[in-house]
Amino acid sequence: MFSLRNLALILLLVGAAAAMSDKATGISFADKMKDLSLFGVGVRKKGPIKVYSVGMYGSGSVGETLSKMSKTADKKKALAALRNGAHESSTSFVLKMNFKVGAEKMASAIADSVTPRHNSASDVGELKDLIFSGVADKGACVKGTVLQFDCNDGVEVTVDGKTQGKVQSSGLAKAFCDVYLDDKCVSPPLRDSILENCCAP
Repeated sequence: MFSLRNLALILLLVGAAAAMSDKATGISFADKMKDLSLFGVGVRKKGPIKVYSVGMYGSGSVGETLSKMSKTADKKKALAALRNGAHESSTSFVLKMNFKVGAEKMASAIADSVTPRHNSASDVGELKDLIFSGVADKGACVKGTVLQFDCNDGVEVTVDGKTQGKVQSSGLAKAFCDVYLDDKCVSPPLRDSILENCCAP
């Protein structure tokens, strides 16, 4: 029998897959990317500068798990489930530039965020090289540049729709997810947005 609880669950899952715009920059993100749904969006700031907006795309199973948790009463539990779910299933992060950053500086900034979360310098070096090579032709990550990081059994890097390559390392993939999802994440607004859109009140 169809219940109000089932209706609420459906509405939450639909909400998690709706297109969104980052309130800080106005940059929009599509509701779907292949078989993944948009969970939330947020801004990456460096001081007062809004460097880029980031959107996280996750699997339906993770979204369903979050939909059964309260964003207030179960906040810690929900954040742990989000992080664990991202580690165990396909997850993508899409970065859309709002401020011009040099190719070397952008590649180094992302690598520096991953380094304390991963114990392989060679993996991080490969990731940095893929980011740099994707942006080097333009000379910089100008406003509107889109960087995509697909995390599963490694991290695949795409810049403006062109695949640059993949670092085959599940540990690196988990570390990359943690850059945006752990307690020292670079974009707290992203985590807040995910809880707001994917969890029950």
